[in-house]
Amino acid sequence: MTTNTTTDNHPSYDVIIVGAGIIGPTLSVALANQGKSVLVVERDLSEPNRIVGELMQPGGLKALKALGFESATKDIDSIPVNGYEIIYHGNPINLPYTIDPVTGKREEGRSFHHGRFVMKLREKMLATPGVTVLEAIVTDINRDKDSGRITGVTVKNPKSGSIESYTSKVTVIADGTTSKFRKDFIARKPIVKSNFVGMVLTDADMPNPHHGHVILGDHAPILVYQIGTHETRILCDVRGAGPLPSISSGAMKEYLLENVLPNMPESLQPSVKLAIYEGKFRTMPNQFLPSTNPADAPDGLILLGDAWNMRHPLTGGGMTVALNDVVLLAKHLAPVTDLGDWPTVSDHLHDFYWERKNLGSVVNILAQALYSLFAADNSNLQILQRGCFEYFKRGGLCVDEPISLLSGILPRPMVLVMHFFAVALYAIRCNFYEKGLVGAPIAFIQAFTALYTATIVILPFMLHELK
Repeated sequence: MTTNTTTDNHPSYDVIIVGAGIIGPTLSVALANQGKSVLVVERDLSEPNRIVGELMQPGGLKALKALGFESATKDIDSIPVNGYEIIYHGNPINLPYTIDPVTGKREEGRSFHHGRFVMKLREKMLATPGVTVLEAIVTDINRDKDSGRITGVTVKNPKSGSIESYTSKVTVIADGTTSKFRKDFIARKPIVKSNFVGMVLTDADMPNPHHGHVILGDHAPILVYQIGTHETRILCDVRGAGPLPSISSGAMKEYLLENVLPNMPESLQPSVKLAIYEGKFRTMPNQFLPSTNPADAPDGLILLGDAWNMRHPLTGGGMTVALNDVVLLAKHLAPVTDLGDWPTVSDHLHDFYWERKNLGSVVNILAQALYSLFAADNSNLQILQRGCFEYFKRGGLCVDEPISLLSGILPRPMVLVMHFFAVALYAIRCNFYEKGLVGAPIAFIQAFTALYTATIVILPFMLHELK
């Protein structure tokens, strides 16, 4: 909701940021270090409790370091992540992160409790000169009644109940997946493809420690990764946007016992079974929202993070995209001496938008396409899923480049497209071998249907990213 609210007697800021999750602290510090005055408004500064935003890819860690926040993963019992373990119908294959050519060391990600990580980000934000932090509820995004330009925010103090307004040259909306203000500026609604049911396993016996695990089969994908020395996160995908099995009636427990537990590696089954019977389930929708051009927003407004752009969390790329966006946005705003000069700001936002496509489009397309393959709810997708697993078994560039795309260190969209269709063609070849001479006519027909399926899986997301 936007209003024409007048301002109270408060100082004006160069930038107001709504939200202090991943974007708010990092962007505020980056802009304050450029000499800009920043107000961050967050409705609740206590430690958040979420079931995603727990695994950061190497590309995200590089962005975190570039922003001066490398210490945020320290002293929170974070776990090094060295790659992925894909378990397909009980058969494992290891996809290690690549070697950094500069350091000679293997790239590394980190997994952790989301809330602890956010509190470390906020700690640095609170200690940075030029950043003011306000715990309050933003009730309105304010506009100039004549020009329509965004001029700041109106907030409600949760303790006193007082209503106050703050002005700024630029207002950034970064209030997350359930953004209160997204609908006022973006016509498109997020698309829910599936839901995650999350649990925490205690002292789980991981098949391959320090790796993210993706468990595939005839069931929906299951993700498993450590978030602490004794805690391991399991995320069970439930296909479709429909109602989930009821937790209160016990239907969720029965669903997980029937559809998840039997498909888990033997070493994980005891801890998974215990977690199911404990019944501490958390759920969340998995949403897709392509980014919109900043030029479509009113003057004075920038949307960032999950409020602006979401993808399926299967690949763990959300924080990597968000932090890379902060790096690039700060870079493009650095030369702007007056953020009130919106034509100049708009030119820099245009450059930011297209530069971010290199990494953002790779992560977005890969997340949606891989989910389609890994969820594989029809025979053509199952052919592609089998082909993907066999493709990884080839090793070399068939692993190194895909894992580099996934980890956010190879921001080259055409490399992604090349590998996706290479997987499709290899899947067709594998299907011919599997069917043999007797099944060759069927395999011949499936070659066309599988290639068509691969095209309609990736093409819509490619077109979104070209806009």
